[in-house]
Amino acid sequence: MEEGKLMDKKSLRFLKGKNTDWDELAKDCISFANAHGGNILIGIEDRDDLPPENQKIEDKNIIEIIHKNIAQRTINVAVIVTLEAAINRAEYIRINIIRNVQTIASTTDGRLYVRVADECKPVMPDEIVRLAAEKNAFIWEELTTKYVDKSNADEKKKMDFLYDIRNSSRVSAFVKEKSDEEILEYYEFQKDNYLTNLGILWIGQRRDRSSLLFAPIIQLIRYNDKEEKVWKFLLDDFYLNPKEMLESILRDIPDWQESMEIPDWAYRKNVPFYPIEVIRELCANALVHRTYTTRGDIFINIFHDRLEIHSPGLLPYGVTPKNILSKSVRRNENLSKVFLI
Repeated sequence: MEEGKLMDKKSLRFLKGKNTDWDELAKDCISFANAHGGNILIGIEDRDDLPPENQKIEDKNIIEIIHKNIAQRTINVAVIVTLEAAINRAEYIRINIIRNVQTIASTTDGRLYVRVADECKPVMPDEIVRLAAEKNAFIWEELTTKYVDKSNADEKKKMDFLYDIRNSSRVSAFVKEKSDEEILEYYEFQKDNYLTNLGILWIGQRRDRSSLLFAPIIQLIRYNDKEEKVWKFLLDDFYLNPKEMLESILRDIPDWQESMEIPDWAYRKNVPFYPIEVIRELCANALVHRTYTTRGDIFINIFHDRLEIHSPGLLPYGVTPKNILSKSVRRNENLSKVFLI
């Protein structure tokens, strides 16, 4: 149980009676509520998986006290506080913070926070609109607002997806042993007999995929040395799901086959202008991390001296140009899992 965007751990020493930092706990709960929800485990050290042997929670009123103090310091935060026993029979406290789907959580004096990776980040006034947009992105995948019955899925795309799951080395045996219906629900493709937005995007019929508010469109444009458009490749008919779009880009663009020959001691070798592994990673990121709640096409622009890929929307919340190489934040959590198969 590592700390991350869905979990935080605190030593039992955090609870100091009247000296407990309730404001800090409230801030952590708000940050989880404004992101994906999560759990705070009080009584387990940061680097441990279990509470210390023989640990007991002596004050049985602490559950009510925690709940009361969080409620007094927060707005739009729902928590479930329980006393639990680990497999070593030691006790700890679990605070389950419910993801706040529609509204923004804050302190009673108006301060906002959001969980980014394993950190609690303050939300500045000029970032509130961005946070609201990100919250819509969090839930977009799981919505069933199109009311497309699961029986209307594209049968070939569905079977291809299930085949990929059961033949992937990255998928656990636990998942592979599930039934077809259970796998589709596990990956959030369907819910309550309807395809979710993610399900429509990946295994839906063309007509349903085209009805999504902002289904992905890719434009690849080649420019000459004067930066004038000379060739265009377009994926805009909604027949393909994201995986098929990526495969088409890698297969159908002749530029990826271009290379130059360079001397290599007594031999000569071809060095590609565009390493296909790099192109795959960049295009996959453009599809996985784009915002599906705002308008905009993905542009792949090939110039004589560079390649540019533009994906609609800002960087995910918490990612900046300065930390983009070290900070990992998934905007579309379930779509990311599917691409990792």
